[in-house]
Amino acid sequence: MDIEGLGDQTVQQLSEAGLVTDPADIYFLTRDQLLQLDKWGDTKADNLLAAIEGSKQRPLPKVLTSLGCRGLGPSASEALARAFGTLGAIREASEADLATTDGVGPVIAANIVRWFAVPANAAFVDKLERAGVEFGRVEVSRLPQHLAGKAVVVTGSLEGFSREEAEAAIKDRGGKSPGSVSAKTYAVVVGTDPGASKVTKAEALGVPMLDLAGFLHLLDTGELPAAHDEQG
Repeated sequence: MDIEGLGDQTVQQLSEAGLVTDPADIYFLTRDQLLQLDKWGDTKADNLLAAIEGSKQRPLPKVLTSLGCRGLGPSASEALARAFGTLGAIREASEADLATTDGVGPVIAANIVRWFAVPANAAFVDKLERAGVEFGRVEVSRLPQHLAGKAVVVTGSLEGFSREEAEAAIKDRGGKSPGSVSAKTYAVVVGTDPGASKVTKAEALGVPMLDLAGFLHLLDTGELPAAHDEQG
């Protein structure tokens, strides 16, 4: 669960003491229980409990990635979080609905449905919820998803956008914003002081490069400006 102070040795000690039988039990530990363990004092117990409490708020994409569902990596997890907003919505979604999410597809969608269908997995998630673990909530975009399936790379500074805001604007419309240029890149948005290697690679591959106005047009329409369409 990525909790500071909860290493393998501590987990083994908790398990041998009968305090932890699955990862969710960690969130039900009490100070009195910890103080009964060998070589545990007030400071050690308080530090672990504070770390456990701090881990209760976890970003939804990281929660999804940590479930251990076959094929569900960071990229697909982020796409699912943006598409559905909550773990509960993903859990209740049909296989068909999950499969339509960009970067997921039928195989991962089937794996997700099967994972939640296993009683032990469903019980584990329910137990975490009872312990007060918050799985994070992502605001579901209501914007047109006209960049779905398109990879748009951003390089340099854009007036009115931080790098994170520009990438979020792309993702909110269903697109991807990878950190490198490839033959699959739909467009490269070039601001001031861009990365020379990205510009050079875009030129070599013939990937369209957009200025701020072109980027805004892309966000509004999902299409390249007319000049780039004619070149293509």
